Amino acid sequence: METRQKGPIGRPRGFDADEALERAMRVFWEQGYEGASLTDLTGAMGITRTSMYAAFGNKEELFRKALERYTQGPASYGARALREPTALQVATAFLNGSVRATTSPGHPTGCLGVQGSLAAGDTGRTARETLVAWRNEHISYIRDRFRRAVDEGDLPEDADPEQLARYLMTVANGIAVQAASGATRDDLQQVADMALRGWPPA
Repeated sequence: METRQKGPIGRPRGFDADEALERAMRVFWEQGYEGASLTDLTGAMGITRTSMYAAFGNKEELFRKALERYTQGPASYGARALREPTALQVATAFLNGSVRATTSPGHPTGCLGVQGSLAAGDTGRTARETLVAWRNEHISYIRDRFRRAVDEGDLPEDADPEQLARYLMTVANGIAVQAASGATRDDLQQVADMALRGWPPA
């Protein structure tokens, strides 16, 4: 008796998960967590809700994955800036990167990490907490880099790495909000340049 060979268990996804996540990231970036409905998300991703849940989990989990993608993609300037040789170059690369990322043609304006849950109510509390943790984590990376700069004599001994890191993040967040409000790249670059004029000398 002929035995039929078994096929693979389960149906193939039938969609590019990477591309779907990229599209979800853009929806969250444009509309924020609460503003992005499941219909908006699945429509942009080109998949059904069932496929979305199977591949990415619920909306909160999808948002976290989209934020990870954003961190490794459009917001990767932050990690690159930390590798600059001096504190001033770190600050310059960070703010310049923020200007470019928030005004990049072909992408939503502003920053997913800032706008993602600015207007979130109770249903967006988890997303808001996720983004608060995300921003604080990046402040701590910059602070640690500036502590090293103090140890190396690149920043003065009385410099406050925590304050400098918060200052940079606050300016970058402001740049993002202004970009989302229609400010031009040139205008925001002038803001970044002005913010760096008072940088503490070594």
